Amino acid sequence: MAAISPNTRAAIKAYLEVFIENLVSHYRGRSIPAFTTPSSYLAQKSTRPRLKPFHAAIIPSELLRISEFERGFSTTLGTTFEECARRIALEHHAEAHRGYEVAGKVSLAAMSEIERQAVVFEHAADSKGHKPTLEQMIGEVLDAQKDDELALRTARADLYILARDGTEFFFELKSPVPNKGQCLEITQRILRFHLLRGQPRPKVQAYFAMAYNPYGPSREDYRWSIALNYAPFSQAVVIGHEFWSIVGGPTAYEELLEIYHEVGREKGKYMIDALAFGF
Repeated sequence: MAAISPNTRAAIKAYLEVFIENLVSHYRGRSIPAFTTPSSYLAQKSTRPRLKPFHAAIIPSELLRISEFERGFSTTLGTTFEECARRIALEHHAEAHRGYEVAGKVSLAAMSEIERQAVVFEHAADSKGHKPTLEQMIGEVLDAQKDDELALRTARADLYILARDGTEFFFELKSPVPNKGQCLEITQRILRFHLLRGQPRPKVQAYFAMAYNPYGPSREDYRWSIALNYAPFSQAVVIGHEFWSIVGGPTAYEELLEIYHEVGREKGKYMIDALAFGF
């Protein structure tokens, strides 16, 4: 059985087509600082860091515009992963939401414990020492919850899924090559979701989700040392097939890539013509 129904497939395809058209529209009219002579180019000023004299001297402006489009595309592509995941999840689960906010009254002691756990984890990672497991950190945070000194706190998940069996999934959907600060921040967010729900795993499952693996098909292929060291990788991270399988089943990843590929084939000439030649 397909993970993505014909109706959802059509909706995702239309969504991606609009995404491409809006992004192309944003960049197609963008002027690229012209290079005629070295002196005239070096005399130009810009309020943004867009002047690249060596690039402009050797690369046609049409290709520079396409390069700017590609950078903007890479920056905003993550939003499409969230929306596609939401649409697919609605076929397989009870609920699915983007930007889902959780709120609750928690003790200041428990919030402080989240920060302490992050410091302990970072120190262990820096010193190559024994790092606490995610389950241990969740346990310490939940044990620190008291009935006094309560304060209202919130946390927002990039993607929330409520499974039909009542399991709650919270996903922070980020780059597969994060920096150290991002890893530690997401770890704290994961602990915060468990605190606000007052539940350990498996009733609540919060993850650092990576929509794809830039190193290969399996998590064993993954090589980004910062994420491996500064996130509880084996327990907190779902990557590529693992993430999309939770969202929609074992074939969801490949089926979704087929839709992206179809849109790419159909929109490829339009993107090149609009960006390079202004057609």
